Amino acid sequence: MFEDMVTARYYEERLQEEYLEGKQPAFDISAGPIPGELHLAAGHEAAAAGVCRHLRDDDTVTAPHRPHHVAIAKGVDLKRMTAEIFGRQTGLSGGKGGHMHLFDPDVNFACSGIIAEGCPPAVGAGLAAKKRNEDSVAVAVLGEGAISQGAFLESLNLAAVQELPVVFVIEDNDWAISMPKDRITDVEDGSRRADGFGMPGVRVDYDDATAVYDAAKDAIGRARADNGPTLMEVQVHRRMGHFMGDPQSYRPDADTEAAQERDSIERLADDLRAAGVSDDDIEAIRERAHDRVDEAIEWAKDQPEPEPADAHEDVFVNPPSGVTTDEPNHELAESEGDD
Repeated sequence: MFEDMVTARYYEERLQEEYLEGKQPAFDISAGPIPGELHLAAGHEAAAAGVCRHLRDDDTVTAPHRPHHVAIAKGVDLKRMTAEIFGRQTGLSGGKGGHMHLFDPDVNFACSGIIAEGCPPAVGAGLAAKKRNEDSVAVAVLGEGAISQGAFLESLNLAAVQELPVVFVIEDNDWAISMPKDRITDVEDGSRRADGFGMPGVRVDYDDATAVYDAAKDAIGRARADNGPTLMEVQVHRRMGHFMGDPQSYRPDADTEAAQERDSIERLADDLRAAGVSDDDIEAIRERAHDRVDEAIEWAKDQPEPEPADAHEDVFVNPPSGVTTDEPNHELAESEGDD
C-alpha cells in the first residue's frame, strides 16, 4: 500500500510539472504537452490503496474524474496510462480519452469525467459476475459531491434489490468542486445513504490506509461471498485545487493549510517504522516508485502523436464506403426516414 501511495503522489507531482509547461504566465488550458484539464488526487491515496489491495485483475473498478491513484492501485499499465494523458498514439485509448477517460481492459479499469457515471457500469459488472456464477466483484469510486446524483442512487437500489457483488466507495474530501460539503447535502456521513437501500454502510473517519484496508476487507469479502453490496465512505483531504489552474479563491487558507499538514503517506511510513521496517527499506521503496514514474513519463513523451486520420477510427459511425461529404447518400437518408 505504501508503494502504491508513494507512486501516486509522485506521479501527480510530476504531472503537475509537465502540465504547467507552456501554460504560464497567462494560463492557457490548451497549451503545453498535456492539453485540457487535469484533476489531481493528492491526499486521496489511502482510499485507493486500502481498497484495491483486496482486488484481482478480473475485478472491475470504475473511478471518477480524479482517477490516477485508483488506476495505479488497480494495476493499470503506468506507461500506457501516461501516454494517454499526454495524448499519444500508444496510450490506453490511442491518446483520444485523456486523463479523465482511462480504460484498461487488462485489469478491468475505467473512469469518466461525468459525475457518478461509474456507478451504473460497476453495477452492470456485478450483475454479469452473478449471472456467470463468478466470484469477481465490482468497485465504484466516487466523490461526496456525487451522492445525490440519480445514477448513484439508482445504482444503490439495483445493487441492493439484486444483491449484487458491488462496493461503492465515497472519497469525502469536503469539497464538491468549489462548494463545501454542508452546502450540497444534508447528510454529514455519506455512508448513511445505505440506510435507505437496506445495505451495510461504513465510514472510515480518517485517511488511514490500514483502517481503509480493514473496512474494505469486510466489504469486498461480503461481495465475493455473494452476500450483496456495501457502501463505504472514506474521509480524505484535497491538497490541491479542483483542477490545475484553480485559484481556490473560494477556499479558506486555514482549510488548505490543514490539508497540507495531514499526510497519510508519512503517517503510514511512521507505522512501517513502528513495525520494524528500516528507514533504508522505506527509502528504497520511494526510490523504486520515483524511478518507475520518471521512466513512464519520459517514455510517454517520446511516443508519437496520433495522425489526423486516426480521428476517424474507433468511432460509432463513419460515412459508408464511397460516400463523401460533397455527395450526400440519398439512399441512406431514405432508409433512415423509413425507420
